[in-house]
Amino acid sequence: MTSEDIFVDTSAWIALADRDDTFHQKAASSFPPILRTFRNLITSNLTIAETYILLLHELGHQPALRFLEKVKGSPRIFKIYSTEDLESEAEEILIKYIDQDFSYTDAVSFTIMKRHKIKKAFCFDKHFVTAGFMNVP
Repeated sequence: MTSEDIFVDTSAWIALADRDDTFHQKAASSFPPILRTFRNLITSNLTIAETYILLLHELGHQPALRFLEKVKGSPRIFKIYSTEDLESEAEEILIKYIDQDFSYTDAVSFTIMKRHKIKKAFCFDKHFVTAGFMNVP
């Protein structure tokens, strides 16, 4: 295990939870090595909220609630809360990348990653690469 942290995006949480997701197999096979390689899994309250609503609509209440329980119960998952300061910087990213269709959650995620010097994201979202980060897998 390294001292490096990894950011976990909505796309990875969904892929892990939804067996019908296009990236489920890739996420499921990548997750154990990620757990062995990285110290902490970093995510945000906005990512958690986005994942919950998508799971609720795709899979129903029980899988969405199970997701919340797993995140809350893990000693290696750290949730960073969005603040006015983070959001202000995220909005600057949205302006800078006006030619991209980054979500607000994406921009806050990029800001968190930049501030915490996290270079890699467990995700299946090309926006992270566009913003200068590395996708894992």
